[in-house]
Amino acid sequence: MKNIDLVILAGGKGSRIKNFLHNKPKPMLKFNNIYFLQYIINNFSKYHFKKIYILTGYKSDIIFKNFHNKTFNFTKVVCVKEKKIMGTGGALLNLKKEKIKDFVLVNGDTVFDIDLADFIKSFKKNKLGCVALAPNKENINNYKLNNLAIKNNVLCYKKYSKLMNGGVYFFKKRILNLIPKKPCSLEEDIFPNIIKKKMLTGKIYKNFFLDIGTPKYFNISAKKLTNHFSRPAAFLDRDGVINHDSGYVFKKKDFKFRKGVIKGLKYLIQKKYYIFIVTNQAGIAKGIYNENDFKKLHLYLKNYLSNNDIYFNDVQYCPYHPKGKIKIYRKKSFLRKPGNQMVINIFKKWIINKRKSFMIGDKVSDKNCAKKSDLFFSFSEGDFYKQIKNILKKN
Repeated sequence: MKNIDLVILAGGKGSRIKNFLHNKPKPMLKFNNIYFLQYIINNFSKYHFKKIYILTGYKSDIIFKNFHNKTFNFTKVVCVKEKKIMGTGGALLNLKKEKIKDFVLVNGDTVFDIDLADFIKSFKKNKLGCVALAPNKENINNYKLNNLAIKNNVLCYKKYSKLMNGGVYFFKKRILNLIPKKPCSLEEDIFPNIIKKKMLTGKIYKNFFLDIGTPKYFNISAKKLTNHFSRPAAFLDRDGVINHDSGYVFKKKDFKFRKGVIKGLKYLIQKKYYIFIVTNQAGIAKGIYNENDFKKLHLYLKNYLSNNDIYFNDVQYCPYHPKGKIKIYRKKSFLRKPGNQMVINIFKKWIINKRKSFMIGDKVSDKNCAKKSDLFFSFSEGDFYKQIKNILKKN
């Protein structure tokens, strides 16, 4: 997905739940003290997107303040403000001035937890896009939103189809040429024509789906998000745990996986663990390599591991060292282990079952970081897969 962008529609006023908004845009409502927009980014930033674009409108300054030019898992977030409300279709015109690639589009008030890699693979190259469909459990007869079906591998309308638009799409960039320069709805104004021309495909998923945009579901959203996204986590040091520590590893040719790592990471995913990397990178402060070198290596890893259906949910690193050669990095920092600010940063953004979580490292500083974070700790040893199995047995 490295040449694909992620676009989040976050410009609506949220009229149906206005009593809950308190002068905030819908995606900036907090559930379990985490912004709903953060849940969306968490859900998708593990994939190798080129950029994340957030299309804002109502109260855009709140979204800009918290997300613009931030980086999540090595993917930069760019917020774009529309000058006037243009609807879910017209808002996409703002992408024309950006160097947008083909893109995944998601709604800013829903979470549909699907396998994006699988979804994009289902796309047919001669089409304009693909729509993720969810079961329409209430069988609402809304012709343009909830009466979708798949016939001969293409999307069509069908009364009482028991399928609805899941709010996750993959589009070729050229779809932007079909959007008029006026306020319009993607679902109600753009889709009917391209569905008629058989230019959209669809795929059905029965995965977790939540829409916070209606009063009926808003009040139970926090509980549903907790039930679905609360998982144990593996906090892993990098050098000496994931790869052999040959001293300041920052080049692809020097990065060698330790025995059992690929199998062990797959096992963690199978057991529904989040995987977080928390790593000191003193080589940046010492001028041996720079932050871009570090990021390039991790983007390579992100792409390599995704081909094995392995994803890191987040990577936190500390570039600082009190004896650094580079002035801007020469300082003490609680990010640097044995400090635990990297772990704290992760806990602020994710719902984590701490009781079953653990950390693996190869230094005493890792052990002390785990102790400060109230996490079970194990020193890196032998076959990574066997070590993971043993830890999970104890948990």
